[in-house]
Amino acid sequence: MLRLAPILLALVYGLVVYHFSAWRTRKELDQKSTELADPVLKKLTDRLAAALELPRIRVNIFEVAPVNGLAAPDGRIFLTRGFYDRYRAGEVSGEELMSVIAHELGHVAHGHTRRRMIDFSGQNAVRTALAALLGRFLPGIGPMLAGVLTSMMAARISRADEYEADAYAAALMVKAGFGTGPQKALLSKLEALTGSGGSGTPAWLLSHPKTPDRIAAIDRLEARWAEATR
Repeated sequence: MLRLAPILLALVYGLVVYHFSAWRTRKELDQKSTELADPVLKKLTDRLAAALELPRIRVNIFEVAPVNGLAAPDGRIFLTRGFYDRYRAGEVSGEELMSVIAHELGHVAHGHTRRRMIDFSGQNAVRTALAALLGRFLPGIGPMLAGVLTSMMAARISRADEYEADAYAAALMVKAGFGTGPQKALLSKLEALTGSGGSGTPAWLLSHPKTPDRIAAIDRLEARWAEATR
């Protein structure tokens, strides 16, 4: 039992940290966000809602500058002020913003945000166990290696989530009559919008798949759908 104590403590610590982080995030979102009130975008979100047989989809503006969209653990959908400003400046179309909203709805539908609570605590326990094990054989670098391995695992899970959310968004965009064109167009300009290009981070440590891979995955989906309707 004593041997399991570090792992159990790591699990408890992970849960506590996650809940604190979720509480802090929810508080910040509540304080810094308001409902999107744009009549043009409202008509477009109504098309997404109709495709999902929902009365409406509420989208909130999170008052921060970075370009991003996010799904909160409670299922709320947010676009950052930075993203909305890019739309107002004509750098992003309304249909492209719909693909972001559809993507975040995909995260909600697949339970990605809530599941990360389990993932986070589990990864913390794995990191602790690996650090203890590798530390016996590789003193000094064992814990560091454990951190790298668990980061690789977390990145792989995150990339899988992104592919699932992309697939959901593609299906929803097609059903709503937008098609996948806006989704692929936004992906192709996302690095320029977010300033994330050329980071030099190895692909296997990135939390999001590479843009060409994401677009290729959507193309494969469309090919399968076309084959199924023949």
